[in-house]
Amino acid sequence: MDYENQKLKEFNDYIKFRKVAIIGLGLSNLPLMKYLYEKKARVTVFDEREYNDIPTNIINELNNYQFKYYFGKNCLENLNGFDLIFRSPSCLPTRYELQKEENEGAIITTEIEMLMKMCPCRIIGVTGSDGKTTTTSLIYSILQKSGYNTYLGGNIGKPLFTKLPEMRPEDILVLELSSFQLMGMEVSPDIAVITNITPNHLNIHKDYEEYIEAKKNIFKYQNENGILVLNYDNEITRSCEKEANGKVIFFSRKHKLDNGFIVDGKVIKECEDRIRRHIFNGDEAILRGEHNLENIATVLAATKNLVSIEDAKEAIKEFKPVEHRIELIRQKDEVKWYNDSASSSPTRTLSRIKCI
Repeated sequence: MDYENQKLKEFNDYIKFRKVAIIGLGLSNLPLMKYLYEKKARVTVFDEREYNDIPTNIINELNNYQFKYYFGKNCLENLNGFDLIFRSPSCLPTRYELQKEENEGAIITTEIEMLMKMCPCRIIGVTGSDGKTTTTSLIYSILQKSGYNTYLGGNIGKPLFTKLPEMRPEDILVLELSSFQLMGMEVSPDIAVITNITPNHLNIHKDYEEYIEAKKNIFKYQNENGILVLNYDNEITRSCEKEANGKVIFFSRKHKLDNGFIVDGKVIKECEDRIRRHIFNGDEAILRGEHNLENIATVLAATKNLVSIEDAKEAIKEFKPVEHRIELIRQKDEVKWYNDSASSSPTRTLSRIKCI
């Protein structure tokens, strides 16, 4: 008998004829819009762009679905009386209009949170101020190499909510999760990874503390079976061990851990009860730089209970740098040009300069 996702079935039954708001016509919410139309939800769409700034094909789609819509800076003044509200990650749950609706009984969520709540399989989630895209992509590659049916999404890849009917308990979902996606979230992945935490996005978050607390949601709702992979070298992530509900695995480049994964020069070692075992030599990887050795140690920690070390090593050896990250685009004579547009923070820029 074919598998049926009971949580998804209950959601589909619940959503029929409910008043649902979608805030933001970004990448993740467009497939969601079609899905809700097919399930007969009563949908209203909000976007702070002006009508003329919305692509014509999206306007045509809204008209075809006969959805109500409000555009412009003050569009959320019309957010009243909804059962369920899907906010875009950039529309933080601290917005007055959202809090007002929540106080009146509305459920405030995101496409990614509902995906995680109804996902039937194991979830690996990766967050951090730096390194999360490479780490997430490398975990995905290792799992694929090992034969898992794997889905990649979140802050990278395609929106996956509409893929829920295809997912099976034996699959694995791998997600890159930003602070905006994690803020207000009340579900955590089975395996959570925090690469590091440094000041970032403070032009949007009210302060550094709000940013840190958002990141912590990646593990706060784990149970005793959860696994949390943390950077021992980062003071904030190291302190997260005290709040963990499940098992903690550390990785480090600066400390000789008794247990965990360490970067020793260019060699990555697994430590168990002070016994260190050589796992991988960084010279075998295409990835370069100390920061990428940390990323490799991170993914080995995150996948150690899922794959053989041989499969992991082969996938790491074949993995090419993600675009926009010290991506060599031209060389003439002795001059090299790199596309490193993803270096949007001082810590990222410094780590890239060191390995060029």
